[in-house]
Amino acid sequence: MSLEELRNSIDKIDSELIKLLNARAQFVIEIGKLKNKTGSAIYAPDREKEVLAKITKENKGPLGNKCLAGIWRELMSGSFALEKPLRIGYLGPAGSFSHTAAMLKFGQSVEYESLADIRSIFSEVSKSHCDLAIVPVENSTGGGVIETLDALIDSDVKICSEVLMAIHHNLLANCPLEKIEKIYSKPEIFAQCRNWLSATFKQAQIIPTASSAKAAQLAAAEPQAAAIGSVIAAELYDLKVICENVEDAANNITRFLVIAKEDAKPTGEDKTAILFSAAHKAGALADVLDVFKRCNINMTNIESRPSKKRQWEYYFFVDLLGHREDKKIQDGLDEVRKHCLQLSVLGSFPKATELI
Repeated sequence: MSLEELRNSIDKIDSELIKLLNARAQFVIEIGKLKNKTGSAIYAPDREKEVLAKITKENKGPLGNKCLAGIWRELMSGSFALEKPLRIGYLGPAGSFSHTAAMLKFGQSVEYESLADIRSIFSEVSKSHCDLAIVPVENSTGGGVIETLDALIDSDVKICSEVLMAIHHNLLANCPLEKIEKIYSKPEIFAQCRNWLSATFKQAQIIPTASSAKAAQLAAAEPQAAAIGSVIAAELYDLKVICENVEDAANNITRFLVIAKEDAKPTGEDKTAILFSAAHKAGALADVLDVFKRCNINMTNIESRPSKKRQWEYYFFVDLLGHREDKKIQDGLDEVRKHCLQLSVLGSFPKATELI
C-alpha cells in the first residue's frame, strides 16, 4: 500500500472510533442518570481498576499497556464530565508533583482546585467543596509525609484509591549555579536530595515551603534564588532547569492517596488503611502485631505519629493487604480492638500495582 492509501485507512478507522466513542458516551450518560437517582459516587475506584485490568488483558499490541491505559483514563475523565463534573483538590500551586499526579490519574476533563496546604485539602473534601483530592503520603526515600498523617488523625474522610508516581527533582533558577544563595522546596524534597545538596552547596540557605510549585514561584521572583521542583514548574514559572535529576535515589517513588467521603468496593486486590493507638500496658503494640501474624494478615506499611492530646502516646498508621469487608480482615480487626484505646478504619481501596 502507498503512503496515501495507508493514511486513508487510518482516517476510516478514526471515523469508526469517533462513532464508537460517542456510542460509549451515551451509555455513560445513562449510568450518570442512574447514579444521580441513587446518590452513588461518580468516581468508582473498583470499576476503574476492573476496566484498566480488562484493557491490559485484551491488549495484543503493538500499542503498549501504558499507552492504552492513558487513553482510557482520558476516556474516563470525559465520562466524569458527562455524568457530573468532578472537582479534584490538590496541593498547589499548579505545577506541583501533586498536580501532576492528579492530572495523570483523572485526566483533562475534570475541574482542579489548587489548595494551599494539606490540612485545607482534607477540609475541602470533608465539607464536600471538593468531590475528591490527592495528597502525598509516603516517599520511597524520605518516608511518610507528616502533614498527611496528622490530617488523617482528625479527619472524617476516607481513602478510596492510591497512586504511585516516579519523582525526578530538578534545580530550577534564573541564575548560574555559583550565584545561588537560597534554595526553596518542601522539607520532604530536601530530604530526598540531601546528599546532592550537601555535596553541591556549602553556603546556600535552605528554606522550606508548603509545596515545590510554591518554591518555584518564590525562586522566580528572586534573582539569586533557586527551587527544587518539576520540569512542569520550570515551564509554568519561567525558570531554567540548572541541574536535572538531583534526587539521591534513582528509583524515587512517591505514593499518593485519593481521599473522598466514601472508600472503594472490593476488587480482590485491595489494601485497608487503619489508625490505632495502643493500650497503656507493656507489650500492647506487640499484641496488635501478633494478631495480624496469627490471622495471616500482611502489613505493607506502618508509621507512627505522637498524639497531641497526651504526652508519650502515639498513633500508628498501618496498611493491610485485603479489604475491610473480607472476613479475615474483619476478624483480625475485631481482635485488635481489644488491645487498642482507639481504632479507626481509614478506608479500603484498590492496590496500585504500577506507576502511573
